Amino acid sequence: MEPHIDATPVPPLDAVPLPRSQSQPQPPTAHTTSTADRGSFCLAACSCGWKGPARRSRDLARKDAAGHENPDMP
Repeated sequence: MEPHIDATPVPPLDAVPLPRSQSQPQPPTAHTTSTADRGSFCLAACSCGWKGPARRSRDLARKDAAGHENPDMP
């Protein structure tokens, strides 16, 4: 069998850089908050995993979520 003449040569494996590992710092992501009703309580939750306390007032749960997104807010 004859070798394929038009084949593209491949560089040696040690010439190809390794992919970046996940342990390197990642850019910060925006916090996305929402509120959810659980029976007679409402609680705020964030995409980062934060959860606010259960509140009977939806308005207070919304304020908890807003305070988490913007810590400088009173």
